[in-house]
Amino acid sequence: MAALFLVTGGTGTLGRLVVPLLRETGGKVRVLSRSGHRSVDGVELLTGDLATGEGVDAAVDGMETVVHCAGSAKGDEDKARNLVRVASRAGVRHLVFISVVGADRVPVVSGVDRAMFGYFAAKRAAERIVADSGLPWTTLRAAQFHDLTLTVVRQLAKLPVVPVFAGVRFQPVDTGEVATRLVELALGRPSGLVADLAGPRVYGMDELVRSYLRASHRRRPILPVRLPGRAARAVRGGANLAPERAVGHRTWEEFLAERLSSGR
Repeated sequence: MAALFLVTGGTGTLGRLVVPLLRETGGKVRVLSRSGHRSVDGVELLTGDLATGEGVDAAVDGMETVVHCAGSAKGDEDKARNLVRVASRAGVRHLVFISVVGADRVPVVSGVDRAMFGYFAAKRAAERIVADSGLPWTTLRAAQFHDLTLTVVRQLAKLPVVPVFAGVRFQPVDTGEVATRLVELALGRPSGLVADLAGPRVYGMDELVRSYLRASHRRRPILPVRLPGRAARAVRGGANLAPERAVGHRTWEEFLAERLSSGR
């Protein structure tokens, strides 16, 4: 019989790449999304909200494996808690979760930490909820996606002076490569916390911004800004990097050239 997969956030940056890969395996795929969509190409689309729990029971019902891609700047722990509660009742056999490199190494203890790096704390809290759920689980920590990095630098480049975090580096990874790895994990046995996945190169934030400005033929002055707090200090020390897991292949330069040439 075909495997049964639920993908939360299946219309988002990562989820929309995971869904067709799961379909290619011959499995039955269901997507939970906050936006209303029609079912297409053999994928069942259900409307629901993990933050409130609305529609989650119907989405999880009958599913064997849940790939939890739904994420946001805050509230990830609430979404994970609502999902885990329903998945436990439904007897889900495997919960696969996407987290972020450094979730366990970036201390978020003050208001300043939380304002700038609260995402790491939310992901770490969600990791614990998944691990303590009693469900068979797998968690993959990935570095920042190329797509999200581009979104940030595009917004910064609209300013007359572009602020960059002094001393902060990133190791962006291709979203498609993360999707492929998540599907491999979803098809395998529950493995707990698996090895990180990061891109092939480490870049200073100023490098990422300058490369975008050059590629888009823009000129902007760049202003280094030193962030306060323990979380910022940890990130400057490389807590968000995984150089020993630079297993991604597509570089930021390759991604940027392709994206800008396509007008996206």
